[in-house]
Amino acid sequence: MYADDADDRQDLFQEVILQLWRAYPSFRGDAKVTTWLYRVALNVAISDLRKKKSRPAPDRLHENLFNLKDDSPQVFQDENIKLLYKAIDQLSQVEKALVMLYLEEHSYDEIAEIMGITANNARVKMHRLQDKLRKIMATLT
Repeated sequence: MYADDADDRQDLFQEVILQLWRAYPSFRGDAKVTTWLYRVALNVAISDLRKKKSRPAPDRLHENLFNLKDDSPQVFQDENIKLLYKAIDQLSQVEKALVMLYLEEHSYDEIAEIMGITANNARVKMHRLQDKLRKIMATLT
């Protein structure tokens, strides 16, 4: 979600692994390891996104520009998923993180622990984000 293409995702993955390696000696064990991993990964992803926004990105030709339309059910589902990701891309960094954790099927308790909010707050925010995404998707179609 925080990288546009495979090369950027691979670079981001490597940066996350590097930061996990560097931060491991300071892991106190106050939270679950998975929660700590998510927090480090999320902070690295958001920092990387901020760096990218501060410098102009080069124009790239995407493979999608050359794909022909196909009306099969699978393609329709793929288009809906692409539409969802376009809508998610319009959210703030914190909102994106919350949605991605939800899409990865984390419980509200896990989301709350990772995001540093209460489980009830995570539920309320996610409900509002679902409404917001519906509205954004309606404008994109």
